[in-house]
Amino acid sequence: MHRAGQMIRRWRDSHQPPLSAGEFGRLYGAPEAWPSRTVYGWEAKGKIPRPPVQKRLAELGICGPQDWLEPITPPAVDTTSPRKAPAAAMHPFFDLHTHHFIRAAASTPQVRTADVAYNAAGILAEARRAHDAGVDLLVYPELSLSSYMLDDLVMQDALLRRVEAELAAIVLASAGLSPILVIGAPLRHNHQLFNCALVIADGRLLGAVPKSYLPNYREFYEKRWFAHGRDVRGETIRVAGSDVPFGVDLVFASTVNPHFVLHVEICEDMWSPVPPAIAGALAGATVCANLSASNIVIGKSDERHLLARSHSARTGTAYIYSAAGHGESTTDHAWDGQGFIYEQGDLLVESERFSRDAELAIADIDCARLAGDRLRNKTFDDGVTAAGRPAQQFRRVAMPHRPQQGDLGLIRPVARFPFVPDRPHKLDEDCYEAFNIQVDGLMRRLESTRSQALVIGISGGLDSTHALIVAAKCCDRLGLPRSMIRGYTMPGFGTTEHTRGNAWKLMEAFGITAEEIDIRPTATTMLHNIGHAFANGEPVYDVVFENVQAGLRTDYLFRLAGQHKGFVVGTGDLSELALGWCTYGVGDHMSHYGVNSGVPKTLIQHLIRWTIRSEQFSHDTDAVLQAILDTEISPELVPVGADGAVQSTEAAVGPYELNDFFLHYTARYGLAPSHVAFLAWHAWRDAAAGNWPPFFAQNARNRYDLATIAKWLENFLRRFFQFSQFKRSALPNGPKVSSGGALSPRGDWRAPSDAVADLWLDELQAALPPL
Repeated sequence: MHRAGQMIRRWRDSHQPPLSAGEFGRLYGAPEAWPSRTVYGWEAKGKIPRPPVQKRLAELGICGPQDWLEPITPPAVDTTSPRKAPAAAMHPFFDLHTHHFIRAAASTPQVRTADVAYNAAGILAEARRAHDAGVDLLVYPELSLSSYMLDDLVMQDALLRRVEAELAAIVLASAGLSPILVIGAPLRHNHQLFNCALVIADGRLLGAVPKSYLPNYREFYEKRWFAHGRDVRGETIRVAGSDVPFGVDLVFASTVNPHFVLHVEICEDMWSPVPPAIAGALAGATVCANLSASNIVIGKSDERHLLARSHSARTGTAYIYSAAGHGESTTDHAWDGQGFIYEQGDLLVESERFSRDAELAIADIDCARLAGDRLRNKTFDDGVTAAGRPAQQFRRVAMPHRPQQGDLGLIRPVARFPFVPDRPHKLDEDCYEAFNIQVDGLMRRLESTRSQALVIGISGGLDSTHALIVAAKCCDRLGLPRSMIRGYTMPGFGTTEHTRGNAWKLMEAFGITAEEIDIRPTATTMLHNIGHAFANGEPVYDVVFENVQAGLRTDYLFRLAGQHKGFVVGTGDLSELALGWCTYGVGDHMSHYGVNSGVPKTLIQHLIRWTIRSEQFSHDTDAVLQAILDTEISPELVPVGADGAVQSTEAAVGPYELNDFFLHYTARYGLAPSHVAFLAWHAWRDAAAGNWPPFFAQNARNRYDLATIAKWLENFLRRFFQFSQFKRSALPNGPKVSSGGALSPRGDWRAPSDAVADLWLDELQAALPPL
């Protein structure tokens, strides 16, 4: 190792808050960004960059060329206290553990065949490196202490004695380290040899889990050496002078995080028809570790991903997989050292395969999300009951450990737009699917009602534009003329010529039947009849003033639908329903079929952008769609101010990109407001960090500080829990589009209309730092 790597790490940590390797590379890696893996290579693996990079780092005052040649001695591990975060970041809100995350890692340590002392040193080196990174759970490969590919050497008495001796040393050295270590070793018990996983925490060996399924086909011969552990339950094993729980009936429960319960299985167990981890999950485990020595052949990496992803999705767990790598015997096999972590079917991180160096694949697991989703999944409940409540057959071992405190950052992908498809290789397929869910729903309603017209109010805004696109696709697929779509633009007191012009251009571009009805005379009459001050010339633009216009527009649409033997296609979206931003009853709240009711505003924007990019319609139509995307979101119910300012929706209810973020984690997972705020802060605090949806414009990449996030989250909580449920309880029909959920009382969401939001607001206020 060289001094330069240490200096880079110190320089990153000196920032407020500390820079991640990725952030450092993006901000300072001119002219090209330095990937986080490259930065970690300099800091932790002793890799030396090209001369231009050395020059750049010297210009920044971080390290000089001579520092790459000067070796360092790794610092001693502090066994008395965790790494200290900067004082300004010590408020509990900034600590991932406050929100029930754990930092986990899959480790591929340095290994040599049958060199137990060397392997033990590699295990401890990775444990210390993980400690420096704030890791809570560290999973090593199968038989990582002895090495896996030993054949008959695994039964040699000298080797097995050395395994126990080095194991005792590892347990002793783990005191004061933050990671819980899950290592592999061969152990003797009652004159049988078992392939075991051992759980070690803070100087204690907590238990040993034997491998259940021993492969004995093709290149595998494990039954020659090992006894299977499928029937080992309720036993103890004496290891390195201590008696510890031994069996496949163990789960390890954190003493500091109530949602962190660990189950361990070994390699082939994952390939079995009924993996032990299923029983472990049904017994309460939220995290499963698999210690593997899977050799690599073509296509096997995909198979591992498939099995781990499906298990984590089916059981609602995080799945940590660590396979043996370089250093194992290559007499007849090769090894790629693959490590990855899945959470509920989502890949959080994957290590570099075929690396000659030790690897740490680190990600933060959201245990609260896992626990919350299980609470909602009653099929999981049924699985627990059908399996005979496995928790009653499992022993629950207390797992004390030392999570590091302070702002350790957040190492996991957090999508800024959780409702928006963001897989580049699947983008067209995902957008096509979202569109056609809506189109198919409208087609079915049109066929069942035998209607002769689709009536839509066209405002020149996002929602009515998207509803018109869906209606046009519906007619095209059914072979019906688009002229049966009857679009009405209804200018009111706040309508601008810009949006009115866009509405007309849009209707003409789509070739629908288009008309205009000026609602101002009728609205004036109604305001006069009810004695509203505006009718007497006073500039009073209150809710009544706005609702008179919104109600008249909907009233006209319903009467027009009756006149033309059709039905009203609703345009209101999921975001507006969450916030109650719609006029109840005879207003934009109501329609005969709400095609957008399952689609949030951010997804509508994304789908319209995709419509343009994929050339679904003519270039002239695309130009109108782009103009609508570029227009500020507004209900246009209040006249334009003297300064030319147009009524802004987001100024009243907050940015839709934040509201949709809040909605997803509140309604889909039921996370506490402080947890939602923590995720939002990490997602939105730095526009240069993380991934944006493909083709997302640079000038639209916003950032929000914690004070702004907290302000609009409070507003969201009031509107969502206390203000607007009565509107959602009376929704017209409309299709669910996203797995993130919908708000129909017949579908995803049922809630009382007279609840209060106090407890959610109190929880948020109690958790936030002073702002």
